[in-house]
Amino acid sequence: MGTAPPQDVLDAFGATAEPRPLDGGRGGTWRAGEIVLKLVDLPVESEWRASILDTLPAADGFRVARPVRAVSGQWLYRGWEASRHVAGRTDPTRWGEAVDAGAAFHEAIAGEARPSFLDDRDDPWSRADRAAWDLAPLEDTPLVARVAAARTPIVVDHQLVHGDLLGNVLHEPGLPPAIIDWPPYWRPPSWAVAVAVVDAMCWHGADETLLDRWTRLDAWPQMLLRALLFRMLTDREAAGDRRQPWAPHAAYGPVARAVVRRAGAGS
Repeated sequence: MGTAPPQDVLDAFGATAEPRPLDGGRGGTWRAGEIVLKLVDLPVESEWRASILDTLPAADGFRVARPVRAVSGQWLYRGWEASRHVAGRTDPTRWGEAVDAGAAFHEAIAGEARPSFLDDRDDPWSRADRAAWDLAPLEDTPLVARVAAARTPIVVDHQLVHGDLLGNVLHEPGLPPAIIDWPPYWRPPSWAVAVAVVDAMCWHGADETLLDRWTRLDAWPQMLLRALLFRMLTDREAAGDRRQPWAPHAAYGPVARAVVRRAGAGS
């Protein structure tokens, strides 16, 4: 668990309740009444995201956690950001609803320009994403090499997307799903769906038939390959010392075989 927001941070965002830790957010997210506070990794990204979500029109297909300004009028205070609490619970087995909510969200933000901070972002997820899309050979392990070798060049439109949908959609009876904790990536919307499918199969009990549910999407087999590499390579990057042996989690193996098979068939 991370350090709770100090009193001056609570005061800055108008939070009067005692802060309590929330799941997710890598231990840095707290709820104080109707205000959710989170430590910021990259200030320029947090300020940019708040500016987008603050003015995003309400939609029927999804909700968002609206950002809260500090009393200074700024989006950040001493490395913290804040948003309104939104009702709901995560359920990563409701993959169809998560994908539908993501599609509505992506449609709503489709006109936004690519932010320049994506070029400078340096964390395990960003490094893994770049490597997954670079067609250079990857020789980390036989499994990674096999998935990487199945990639082919593609021409697909890119836009802002949510790179971690499945665990960041809240479900509440009578309300549209809520999109939270948006990590922005400049990738095809079909890639965001593929990441959700890979997560569902690796960690949440989905079977292989889920791979065939969204075959109508752009470059679908190639999106699955890149999504799987993204997840495996993120684990590698997060492991730290590259001089130490690393192997993908066993859960990736069956998914890799199914994805490579479909890529080879062109389905």
